[in-house]
Amino acid sequence: MDYSLQIIGNYMPLFLKGTWVTIQLSLLAILFGTILGLFIGLGKMTKQPLINLPCNWYISFFRGTPLLVQILLIHSALMPLIMKPPNVFVSSVLALSLNAAAYIAEIFRAGIQSIDKGQMEAARSLGMNHVQAMKHVILPQASRRMIPPLGNEFIVLIKDSSLVSIIATPELMYYARAMMGQYYRPWEPYMTAALMYLILTLGMAYILSKIERKFVYD
Repeated sequence: MDYSLQIIGNYMPLFLKGTWVTIQLSLLAILFGTILGLFIGLGKMTKQPLINLPCNWYISFFRGTPLLVQILLIHSALMPLIMKPPNVFVSSVLALSLNAAAYIAEIFRAGIQSIDKGQMEAARSLGMNHVQAMKHVILPQASRRMIPPLGNEFIVLIKDSSLVSIIATPELMYYARAMMGQYYRPWEPYMTAALMYLILTLGMAYILSKIERKFVYD
């Protein structure tokens, strides 16, 4: 196998630039996806059909269709209605956030429903209303159980961010494909991109293990 470090060196500034965009995309999608996922997860657990049904449809749609299709649909069909011309970075953050929110909503729902119903009844008997009981009793306990699956979802999100290269978002995979197109050599660009994604996911796994050890096991 003929492996050239020189062309990797030539492209390294662009790889680093793409890695920084990948980090920004992932962090923003994690932030917005977590906030949206919390509200959708709570909405799915309500007994009000006007709130429950849209939340169920949302989760079913974003979990039941490919992320690649969602990215193309949002960038090519939805964003032109809001922004002209559509910005690829905004489209990417929106698509990744909406997709992540569907999975995170299920994590929140499962975490909250894993808490014994007696906890809610005890909180209500102390004079708390439903919102106060959720805020002060249920969510603090449930959040500990949510940390491991949320960590897995965040790592998956970093890897899935490579799909936004299809709409020419200048992230890590975009520059790997550009390098492949320029030199017609598959090993150098794709192995470099794989190594950088590995560093990002291992870094995220390390941070999450620290958080998990602090909040779950302490």
